[in-house]
Amino acid sequence: MFFEYPGLLWLLIVPALLAAKYIYDEIKDRRPHLRVSTAIPWMAGGKSFRSILRHVPYILRIAALALIVIAFSRPRSSTKVEKIDTEGIDIALAMDVSTSMLARDFTPDRISAAKDIAIEFISQRPTDRMAIVVFAGESYTQCPLTTDRATLINLMKEVSTDFLEDGTAIGNGLATAVARLKDSDAKSRVIILLTDGVNNSGEISPETAAEIAKTYGMRVYTIGVGANGEAPYPVMTPWGVQVQNMQVEIDEKLLSDISAATGGRYFRATDNTKLSEIYAEIGKMEKARTTIDSFPIYKELFFGYALAALICLLLEAILKHIVMRKMP
Repeated sequence: MFFEYPGLLWLLIVPALLAAKYIYDEIKDRRPHLRVSTAIPWMAGGKSFRSILRHVPYILRIAALALIVIAFSRPRSSTKVEKIDTEGIDIALAMDVSTSMLARDFTPDRISAAKDIAIEFISQRPTDRMAIVVFAGESYTQCPLTTDRATLINLMKEVSTDFLEDGTAIGNGLATAVARLKDSDAKSRVIILLTDGVNNSGEISPETAAEIAKTYGMRVYTIGVGANGEAPYPVMTPWGVQVQNMQVEIDEKLLSDISAATGGRYFRATDNTKLSEIYAEIGKMEKARTTIDSFPIYKELFFGYALAALICLLLEAILKHIVMRKMP
């Protein structure tokens, strides 16, 4: 808190002097007096409640005067607010949702781990617009570009492996992500493409999609998901679902070529921790530039002091003219 007119606070000397004078008069006790042989009868009775209460109206008047002086000095408070202007980064998350993403070399499986870590990534970037693209044998826009974090997170939670034709159409997934960003006016446009397999379907080749992304000036970060060697897959058998170890196949050369052609980078995630670290590293590389403009917001406080002064004056009047007159 500070005062707009601090010079007026010198007027607080007035109520201070009045209070000192009142105390001096009480000590000196200028009232008429009578000589008696002993004061014991009066001392035994102690001070009456009325004799104590008679000081309160004057105290309230002094307090009201002090509060009025403070109110006229215009007390204010200020809060510093930071205005942040972001350069703007638009990000498309392209996620493989083929049935191979049900492999259990991640906890509890690849797709669940990918969703959870992607949600964490979304939560940590409140100023960026994001889109979600899913692909298997075909591709689909799960969520267009938006800054609505709640919607992004809810739609990411709904991603599953059972609503697209099975397969791995990396080119289609990348092309759909490019389509989501191509009309963006952001200065930086990024695609994070996550897959666990080899391109085996789709109308657009990954190389063609990468060239399109490069033409639009988009960076593509590719992530290959899967343990080294074999991974446990749930397989449907005549006796129900059984887990069988199967060879992990990721076209790392293709993913590396896509990222290299667009100025991005290829990562290999072999477990939950590594995948989380990859998203964190991408987050560091794709930091939005910000300019911070600090400015104060002022709040006037005089009303509270003026109201308190009015209450003191009202209480003084009530005590002096009503309460004390009715007291014996």
